[in-house]
Amino acid sequence: MRIVLVGPPGAGKGTQATRLAEKLRIPHISTGDLFRANISRQTELGKLAKSYMDAGNLVPDEVTIAMAKDRMEQPDAEGGFLLDGFPRNVSQAEALDELLQTEGIKLDAVLDLEAPEDEVVKRIAGRRVCRKDSAHVFHMTYSPPKQEGVCDTCGGELYQRDDDSESTVRTRLEVYHTQTEPIIGYYRAQGLVVTISAMGPVDEVTGRALEALKSAG
Repeated sequence: MRIVLVGPPGAGKGTQATRLAEKLRIPHISTGDLFRANISRQTELGKLAKSYMDAGNLVPDEVTIAMAKDRMEQPDAEGGFLLDGFPRNVSQAEALDELLQTEGIKLDAVLDLEAPEDEVVKRIAGRRVCRKDSAHVFHMTYSPPKQEGVCDTCGGELYQRDDDSESTVRTRLEVYHTQTEPIIGYYRAQGLVVTISAMGPVDEVTGRALEALKSAG
């Protein structure tokens, strides 16, 4: 299957993308991984992207699209892929359509993970990370530490990252609503959108997504 995964920050896209790609036996292609891989390998696209990032500018759509095209042409993506974080806007969605048409293939589904805005803010703003080891993550509501402000695992100080603050989360949501959410309407017009609730245990959401994709396929 060829799938695009969309949803607001905090909807659990990263978690679900990894799980779905594994169960469907297709590569998980995320924008963040594409940038990191190209920059670390010092590809021409990576160098170009880094020049924009170092200058504090957004990487242009054409660079992101070129990276995605290169990744989708790798042998492991011949049987399908799951795109996470791309396309990020309607112009990227249109470019993706053109790319796929050139290859004589098309998307099977656009999976839209839906979560109430207040829940999204609560999920992200409640995170606390250990200063000693950032792999130790707690949540003030769902998985609180035994002692407030102290990591259960190593005793390190727990803190809230700047990009997890409520004001930052609401800004990120506004960017999502303005830039990314319109692609749902774009794909809905093509009959590709499948919307599921991102609420509940991770396993339940994965099962819900697989059932929805089965119907779409």
